[in-house]
Amino acid sequence: MKPDDADALIQDKLVTRLGDCHARQRWGIETTAEPRVFGGGLNFFHPENWYSFHSIIRYCLMASGFYWRGRHNARNIRIEQNSIVLPHLPHAFEGLRLLHISDLHIDMDPVISDDVIRKVQQVEYDICVMTGDYRARTFGGIQDTMKALGQLREKLNPPIYAVLGNHDSVRMVPGMEQMDIRVLLNETVVIEKHDSRIYLAGIDDAHFFRVDNIEKAAESIPPNETSILLSHTPEIYRQAAHAGFDVMLCGHTHGGQICLPGGIPLTLDANCPRFVGRGPWRYCAMHGYTTRGAGTSIVNVRLNCPPEITIHSLTKG
Repeated sequence: MKPDDADALIQDKLVTRLGDCHARQRWGIETTAEPRVFGGGLNFFHPENWYSFHSIIRYCLMASGFYWRGRHNARNIRIEQNSIVLPHLPHAFEGLRLLHISDLHIDMDPVISDDVIRKVQQVEYDICVMTGDYRARTFGGIQDTMKALGQLREKLNPPIYAVLGNHDSVRMVPGMEQMDIRVLLNETVVIEKHDSRIYLAGIDDAHFFRVDNIEKAAESIPPNETSILLSHTPEIYRQAAHAGFDVMLCGHTHGGQICLPGGIPLTLDANCPRFVGRGPWRYCAMHGYTTRGAGTSIVNVRLNCPPEITIHSLTKG
């Protein structure tokens, strides 16, 4: 099949999956706008799209003697535990465990990919959620990413729900859903158990592509029902809280990835306050959690900021 024919087939699938408007919008932005270093998105500077900058940082770390130590740190993934207290949580969902994986950049380092696979087999969970950035580059082919993602998928227990990040291509959606990874693009699914339900919503990338639509994602959620939002970035935390979501799970920031002692990030690559940059946080009545992510971006190094996968436990308290 020729590349143009393959793209046309994917576009047809996306129209059926998402509707004509969103499919054309997401596809059009991705295919007509080259990844920018400056401008576009929620913040002005996008270092992930400046590939010469990657080499500069790598050489600086090598010269300082921190490179190999940071590379070792990047391959030491932690399993974090986070308890979320929701007084109105239905009794049937008491103790529900969510495995949260984010920012894999899975084709950047096969060692990290193997470590993630080992770690997910060590934990028990009821639902797996993934909050974007599955590939390392921000443009080009998706074959290597999909192959590595498929290997991880074989070790994950369903159901699995996901959203896309600023590194991801919408062309990945049909392949992910063939793996039985349900990608939520401004959509909501109902999780039912013993005649009780909670609502799980997911939005498309809000950081670079800016095709998020919280209103559409939330429109089917009845008032006073327990609701969880998946977003790649924490940057839309205000909108999510005022839309009435109880919980927001996100990633994107890598917790800073290269931090000063004490975990103080040099940058979060996000237009948001630092209190939402990593770990658990609260805004108004909404619980939030920003994972440091499992992988690395720009350079395969972490300093004072270990990678993680996270188990969120829901409880009435």
